[in-house]
Amino acid sequence: MSLLASISDLPKAITPNDVAKRTGPANSVPPANPARADQVGKRSGLNIPGPLRRRALRLATSSILVAGDIASYLIAYSLLLLFLPYGSENMLLERACALAALAAIILYASSALYPGYRIHDHEHLRRRTMASVKVAVIAALGAILLPEGTRLLLPILGFLGLGLIVQPAMHGVARGLSRRLGLWGERAVIIGSRNRIPALVAHFTDHWQYGIRPESSSPDISELSPDNGPSIALIADDTGSHIAELATLRKAFAEVILLSDTPNVKVAGLRPAEVGGEIGVRLASSGGAANSNLVRRALDLAIAIPAVLVLMPVILIAAAAIYVIDPGPVFFRHAREGLFGKPVHVLKLRTMYRDAEQRLEALFRDNPAAQAEWSTHFKLREDPRVLPVIGHLLRASSIDELPQLVNIIAGEMAFVGPRPFPEYHLSAMDGEFRDKRRSVIPGLTGLWQISERSDADIELQQQLDGFYIDNRSLWFDWHILLSTIPAVLKGKGAC
Repeated sequence: MSLLASISDLPKAITPNDVAKRTGPANSVPPANPARADQVGKRSGLNIPGPLRRRALRLATSSILVAGDIASYLIAYSLLLLFLPYGSENMLLERACALAALAAIILYASSALYPGYRIHDHEHLRRRTMASVKVAVIAALGAILLPEGTRLLLPILGFLGLGLIVQPAMHGVARGLSRRLGLWGERAVIIGSRNRIPALVAHFTDHWQYGIRPESSSPDISELSPDNGPSIALIADDTGSHIAELATLRKAFAEVILLSDTPNVKVAGLRPAEVGGEIGVRLASSGGAANSNLVRRALDLAIAIPAVLVLMPVILIAAAAIYVIDPGPVFFRHAREGLFGKPVHVLKLRTMYRDAEQRLEALFRDNPAAQAEWSTHFKLREDPRVLPVIGHLLRASSIDELPQLVNIIAGEMAFVGPRPFPEYHLSAMDGEFRDKRRSVIPGLTGLWQISERSDADIELQQQLDGFYIDNRSLWFDWHILLSTIPAVLKGKGAC
């Protein structure tokens, strides 16, 4: 759904010649290498019909993903045995876990998770969790009916929970293996203005998890038959169109996708709609129900309070290191803009010299390139204000942000939301977007932190934050929160 846009984004008139012109010549961008699996039929001399070949590739990919989930449940069962006093001696438990895993995998398949192309990661998380909850409910009912059911219920619930924890890593391994074998994804041709195609090809190549293998250019539309051409058409054009052209495209492609907000493939607030039998796309306001906000608040407190107690020694050690390098206050509070524009005094560990502002002004006087970098990102790769060693370490690990757990407990911040930026950062954003940011509570981490981190410029930050606000949900929050951990461990920029 995140790839869909309105019909008006179609080219005004799509003809065979128009497609070739708009996609540009074959040498306009580096041509995409065809997958090894697509060439098997050609090398062997077999003339395999396109639809049959695509189904075979999807089946092969799905088989690898199912094997990954089976491996996940085997690992989960092995971990479960470590906590059970009777170990692996209970054959009934082993069979019950096998049935639970089989039921979950069947529900995954019914939720279109195999191969799961063009589904956002937070939607993967939601579908997997809901499937596991359904299996848990069935297990609870079985516990009531079976003689030894009550004794098996807690182990089965633990087994399903451990499976959900292990699955993301194994799913990533299975997807990576499918890609290396040339099985992952479906061929797609991009139809749009010539200057947009290189960025789109680069985006879908970098974000290969979407399952779209873009090609740099398209031949004549009459040659794009299901037997020898891409199965997907990506429409990325700013001009208008008539609905009649869709019939031509649907004859040439198995699937037509209308792109919006590309190359980042983030559509703000689009939802499917059905009114009186008519199907369309609606632009929804996120708003958020009051009960969802209450659940978010409860979860924030449930995580933040124990986290403060556990992480307090880390915070104190970091504070002592800061004082040794640059004696003075080790914490500082900075006024930021919060919900409804109310000031939030964000608490952080100090990672800069106390005369940081003077150091920054001196740098700008002597280094115009640094001034330009600051104007784009409001960060510097070589920042003279940052304390040596400890300052860079705290920023790269985001430990300097840990005191904001206090802000979360106080209700001024949440774990997930747009980051509360300083006024000089916000002033570079347009007023309408600032109003949008004020509609939600700021967060310790957000979508652009896990997507681009400090590499994102102002425009991309606005796009990512806007997408989060318009598509905000508890599942999206959980996905962002879980993805923050590997993003921090990779050390790709600072939050």
